[in-house]
Amino acid sequence: MLLDISPLRTSRDYRLLFFGQLISFFGSMMTFIVVPWQMYQLTGSSAMVGYIYLAEFVPMVCLAFVGGALADYFDKRKLLRISEMGQGAGSLILLINALSPQPQVWILFVCVALHAGLAAVQRPAFEAFIQKVVPPEMMTAVMALNSIRWSLGAIISPAIAGIIAVSLGPAAAYAIDLVTFAGTIYAVYAISAVAPPENAEKPSFQGIKRAWKYAFSRKELLGTYFVDIAAMFFAMPQALYPALAVYYGAQYVGFFPAAIALGALVASLTSGWTRNIHRHGLFVTVAALLWGVAIIFFGLVDSIIPALFFLFAAGFFDMVSGIFRGAIWNQTIPNYLRGRLASIEMMSYLTGPMLGSAKMGIVAEVFSVKIALVSGGILCVASVAGAALLLPKFLTYDGRDGVKQKEIEEAERAEMSRLSEAEF
Repeated sequence: MLLDISPLRTSRDYRLLFFGQLISFFGSMMTFIVVPWQMYQLTGSSAMVGYIYLAEFVPMVCLAFVGGALADYFDKRKLLRISEMGQGAGSLILLINALSPQPQVWILFVCVALHAGLAAVQRPAFEAFIQKVVPPEMMTAVMALNSIRWSLGAIISPAIAGIIAVSLGPAAAYAIDLVTFAGTIYAVYAISAVAPPENAEKPSFQGIKRAWKYAFSRKELLGTYFVDIAAMFFAMPQALYPALAVYYGAQYVGFFPAAIALGALVASLTSGWTRNIHRHGLFVTVAALLWGVAIIFFGLVDSIIPALFFLFAAGFFDMVSGIFRGAIWNQTIPNYLRGRLASIEMMSYLTGPMLGSAKMGIVAEVFSVKIALVSGGILCVASVAGAALLLPKFLTYDGRDGVKQKEIEEAERAEMSRLSEAEF
């Protein structure tokens, strides 16, 4: 039942990235909380807070295709280095803006868009790199460890960020974020080189098209995309945290995401059981349904302790879903497509939260925060159930079959490469 840390023992490069990103993510989560808070303070509008996530969505979609194609061909270390330096520059701009006599709203939009665009380049390179330095049988453990890294930053950092934002102002939080980038920048300069797959495809529209065709040919992959998009689009509550903090108390603005992260952390720490589960699609679906139920109850309660409890439950079930989605992706996708498929995965797990946050902000502005949350949770349950029923092969998917399929596809690719070389 306990956490499996074998990837940390096995891979030096994974250790470097794990601890480097653990440090930098602590600061990044401060910015994640403070930007919406600063926007709400400047505008007083939940809709404007929601538009932050829409501003992230556009560059993410535009550059995700590019990032995946680059990750399958170029040096992944260079992509990681460029993206980390760029994100650090974005935090510097936020700091300068916060220190100015009249902070500008448009700068907040520009900076979150810059961060999202660079993340679209970084994430496929990160996923493709991890697949090369960690054995496939350890991928459920990798997903759990990645969750631990995320949860540790997302529990402590938001709570501190809320206090800092209220007492010292946004600039202090942005300054801390800027300093913590040192951890991950060190890591991406210390990791080893990983050669691209043999006969790697040069970035091209046709290469991207082939990746999408492959993704849509795999019903278990489609299930991970559609179920997660449905769950997050309808029930992601993050755009409402500033408004909820006005209701419950400004000091709680960081407690809401921290509660979700704490639930995810508990799910990760007790994730040892997941390596014995092979019906990955079924568990993704059930966990996504329970996420929606938890959000319904979060919207119905009127006091802070029950509210945080149901967010904790939501985070727990979301992480269970995430562990099994990650296992499907990392155990079964052939390496020569890993970067491009990672970009599709990123679009799937970010589209829901980004567009859903914009939707939540608008619904809350037109109706109320409670209506936005409860209706979102109900629609989440209905849409996840509908997506699962339309993809019965996803519900019956067995992870052991996926591993075998990956081995066959990579062997076929190697044979085609050998025959091609023999012809010349």
